Amino acid sequence: MLKLLHIASGAPHGEIWTGVFRDALAKVGDVTIIENGAALDEAKRLALIQGSEVLLLGWGSAPMPAAIVREPGALRYICNITGEMKQWVTPEIVDSGLPVTNWGDALAPAVAEGAMALLLAVLKDLHQQVQFIRNDGWCLNKTVTGGSLEGLNVGVYGCGAIGRYFIELIRPFRPVLRVFDPYAAEVPAGCERVSSLEALFSASEAIVIHAGLNPETRHSVTAELLSRLPRHGVVINTARGAIIDQDALFAELASGRLRAGLDVLDPDALPAGHPARSWENCILTAHQVNRNWPSDGNPPTRLDAMHRVCLDNVRRYAAGEPLRFVIDPIAYRRQT
Repeated sequence: MLKLLHIASGAPHGEIWTGVFRDALAKVGDVTIIENGAALDEAKRLALIQGSEVLLLGWGSAPMPAAIVREPGALRYICNITGEMKQWVTPEIVDSGLPVTNWGDALAPAVAEGAMALLLAVLKDLHQQVQFIRNDGWCLNKTVTGGSLEGLNVGVYGCGAIGRYFIELIRPFRPVLRVFDPYAAEVPAGCERVSSLEALFSASEAIVIHAGLNPETRHSVTAELLSRLPRHGVVINTARGAIIDQDALFAELASGRLRAGLDVLDPDALPAGHPARSWENCILTAHQVNRNWPSDGNPPTRLDAMHRVCLDNVRRYAAGEPLRFVIDPIAYRRQT
C-alpha cells in the first residue's frame, strides 16, 4: 500500500488535518502523521522521509532535511497541501527534479468570489450606506456615491488561476476588461491586454489585484499609479497587501478621493484605533473574504478544496497519471 507521511513541527494543523480528510487519505494509502517533528533531530526526520513514498506538507510542517536531495530513499513525490511552501521546501529540492505540487487553483473560486463581493459592495457604497442608516440617515448623496459594473473600465492586475476565474465571474455584467500580466501566455477572450501598469491604471476606473507577491510586484502599485485613477476610483485587493504602497493608498482613502475593498494589508492587521477602521470609503475583511460556510465550531463534514486537490494528485500518482500543479523552479522562486 502507498506509504504517506506528514511530519508536523508541533501538533498537526487543524484546518488541514480534519477527520474527514484523514479518513479520505486512509482509503488511498497508509498514512503516518508525526507530531512534534521539530523536536526530532535532522537524521531522524531524514530517515522517516526516506522510508515513505509520498511526503505530505502544509501549514505547520517541519522543515525538510537538506540531505533529502542527495539521499531521497523511497521518496518519489512531495504533495504540498497548501500554497506556500518555502518554509519547509528548499530551492534545491525543487531543482532536484523530485515532483512537488501545491493546491493549484483550489482557492480560485472562493477568492475570486470574494473579490467580486468587495467590488460590488464598494461600487455600491454599501459600507457607507450601512453606517449612514445606523446613524439615523437614509439616502446617500447619489452625486458622489454609487456605480455600475456595466460599461465600467475594470483593470485586472494578474491573470493566473484566480484572475481568470474572476474574469469569468464579472464578464456577464458587461464591463470593459483590461489585463496586465507579463507572465501570462494569453489573456481570456474579450479582454484587452495592456503592456504596462501605467497603461492599466490610466484606462481603469476600478483595479482588481490578483497578482502574486514577488520582488517584481512588491510595492508595484505606487502613489503615481494610484493618482492615475479617477476620483471615486476603486481598488480591490484580495492578493497580498505588500503589492500596494499602503501609505500611498491610505493617503488617497483618507482624502476621500478613492474607494477600496481590502482583504489583505501590509502587515496583515491594523492596530486598534487605526483611522482606516472607520473610513466610510474602505471595506476591510481581515484576510477572510474566502471563508467557508459557518461550522459553529463543529468538526467539518466535507472536504475543502485544498483537500480535494491533494487527494486527486495522490490518486494520480498511485495510478501513474500526470500530476496537476507541479511547481517548477521558476514558479517556486516567484512565490511569496
